[in-house]
Amino acid sequence: MDEIQGAIYDIVFRNEQNGYSVIELESDKQLVTLVGYFAYVNIGETIKAYGTWVQHPDYGKQFKMETYNVVTPSTLYGIEKYLASGLIAGIGPHTAKKMVEKFGMDTLDIIQYYPDRLTEVEGIGAKKAEKIFEAFQEQKELKDIMLFLEQYDISPTYAVRIYKTYGANTVAEIKENPYKLADDVLGIGFKMADRIALSMGTSVESEYRISSATKYCLNWFHGNGHTYVPQEQLCRTTAELLGVDEEIVQQNIVKMFIEKSLVVENLKDTRAVYSISFHKAESGVARRLIQLCMYKLHKLEFDIETDLEKIEDSQGISLAENQRTAVREAMNNGVLVVTGGPGTGKTTTIKTIIDIFEKKGMSVLLAAPTGRAAKRMQEATGREAKTLHRLLEYGFGESEDEMFFQKNEDSPLECDVIIVDEVSMIDILLMNNLLKAVAEGTRLILVGDVDQLPSVGPGNVLRDIIESTAVPVVRLNEIFRQAQESLIIVNAHRINNGEAPILDQRQKDFFFMRQEDQQAIVKTIVGLCKERLPKYYKTTFMEGIQVLSPMKKGPCGIINLNNELQSILNPEAPDKKEKPYRDFVFRVGDKVMQIKNNYKMKWQSIVDFEKEGEGVFNGDIGIIINIDNEEQIIEVVYDNEKLVRYDYALLDELELAYALTVHKSQGSEFPILVMPVTFGPKMLLTRNLLYTALTRAKQTVVLVGSERYISQMISNNHITQRYSGLKDRLLKVVEMF
Repeated sequence: MDEIQGAIYDIVFRNEQNGYSVIELESDKQLVTLVGYFAYVNIGETIKAYGTWVQHPDYGKQFKMETYNVVTPSTLYGIEKYLASGLIAGIGPHTAKKMVEKFGMDTLDIIQYYPDRLTEVEGIGAKKAEKIFEAFQEQKELKDIMLFLEQYDISPTYAVRIYKTYGANTVAEIKENPYKLADDVLGIGFKMADRIALSMGTSVESEYRISSATKYCLNWFHGNGHTYVPQEQLCRTTAELLGVDEEIVQQNIVKMFIEKSLVVENLKDTRAVYSISFHKAESGVARRLIQLCMYKLHKLEFDIETDLEKIEDSQGISLAENQRTAVREAMNNGVLVVTGGPGTGKTTTIKTIIDIFEKKGMSVLLAAPTGRAAKRMQEATGREAKTLHRLLEYGFGESEDEMFFQKNEDSPLECDVIIVDEVSMIDILLMNNLLKAVAEGTRLILVGDVDQLPSVGPGNVLRDIIESTAVPVVRLNEIFRQAQESLIIVNAHRINNGEAPILDQRQKDFFFMRQEDQQAIVKTIVGLCKERLPKYYKTTFMEGIQVLSPMKKGPCGIINLNNELQSILNPEAPDKKEKPYRDFVFRVGDKVMQIKNNYKMKWQSIVDFEKEGEGVFNGDIGIIINIDNEEQIIEVVYDNEKLVRYDYALLDELELAYALTVHKSQGSEFPILVMPVTFGPKMLLTRNLLYTALTRAKQTVVLVGSERYISQMISNNHITQRYSGLKDRLLKVVEMF
């Protein structure tokens, strides 16, 4: 076996999933190409590789690596290159050069054993010295752990996540119970943990294995919107996953039920299996809704018809009968649902309800599930509206290890009325936490469009509440004359009713561009976004245009559309800093979206420098204004005000946002919306997805694609079944009265 040693000059290619890399190694002042599976290496590191020389038909002579060791750099040049690689947060090329000039061959020892001496280097203070030391130690620990995990075929990406979870105790934690990985580490499922466990000698019929697989399958169903799983289906799915008899799984479910690690309950004709949290949430929502509905409210003494007439006169409006009914029901009920499509007057109804309550001296709180939905509500009503998480004061208690809703049954919201918009987006867990914070006697008004896509999280909350008939419901179904002038609204209702949209009125706000080939669709969309739409509407892409797609993958999926749009709207340039990440690149000027709630993330106002806060939420859209490869941070500004600094370890919370999935667009509105309509998975090409997409546009819709796929979507009125027990729980109460 041959061997070669040198410093890594460049990593030409790297597959983050399996570690396969093509590396240029500087050895004896020559560049040599190495290929193979490298657990964790970086530019500037010195390695000794063992393997064989091969002749590639296209790329010439290469060294095919079988195994390798990382060795300490043995030259000043090697040390400087290693430190300048960006591997260690706080050290870039400039700082690396000054450190090597100061400490020479002792530089790495100084960092590891005498980090306080780093302050002798100009520009390094005590705080930065500590940061460099911690990052250096972390890299050492991480390498050892990655080499341990490599024997179980754990990719570098997941190895980093495991290390972030367990730190220096990673190896001990995994050896004690490898199935913990499936519970504790995002993205590591049961299968990966199972592979490690079996390679360590765990029995195929181990209780740990069966319990972990059962929880994994149950969580898979939760991740697909279900609050419970029929026991027979859960047993079958788990047994197939494990390759064992269903009877063994059935026996283990009974054991887990006895140990109170899950709930098994008869629900109508179904034996339902719940995770503890979802059973509590669903039961809590049903119980609390009924309590709030049945509470005897203090009767409001006033002539509502007179008040309605005054509001109509003062605002120059004429309320439809269903709107008037909604106002009356809001005055007389503890809980009310108001539902309706676009143009049916939901906003006018909300404003009228607020006006009447406030004239009676009653306090009203407004909220919505997402930041963008709350902002829309605030703009429409002229009153402050908060996200539900902010309303319920989600944050830390005395400990910084756990976050919770500080508004609850022991500390309820202090107000007379709560109005929540975009309720179709609320899942069962969030609804439970909201209802816990609503005191008896407080009126709760839930507003939403039941025909839109259901919540991303588990449950079918709005639809279940409406269909149970346990709560008063007012349906707004009259499209107002002004709304009738919008082809967006007319077509949204036509689609929702199963009718073909009007596509040939070019003077309106709804346009259809025929293209059959997917590459032609992409080219048309890029052209629209780059020149035609900005020029015609006198706007920029960032300010006024959003591309939506039903799917993630394929030529017309958001992954490809984001790359295509980025290359045209924000191309690579010498003066633009960028950070490669996974299969794409973050670049200064990019439009990005936060894809998970991060309540600990700090932000600072760029308008008022004394103003700061915490919390960046799923669906927030911002612009990258700076990338600092030395400090390893990306700076993003949201809403032209909030500056957020992302450590590179948090980049999995960001995605490019030139194109979004329709699901991710819920709760948002965009002036101009562009969307491909073409071939895709049948489960995504549905009527309510197309309807939801159109309702996101305020000014203009442009569909690009084929009429037959529009027809297919309208015909596909399949609403994916969600296992949810909320409707049945509410119906039981209704049947008692």
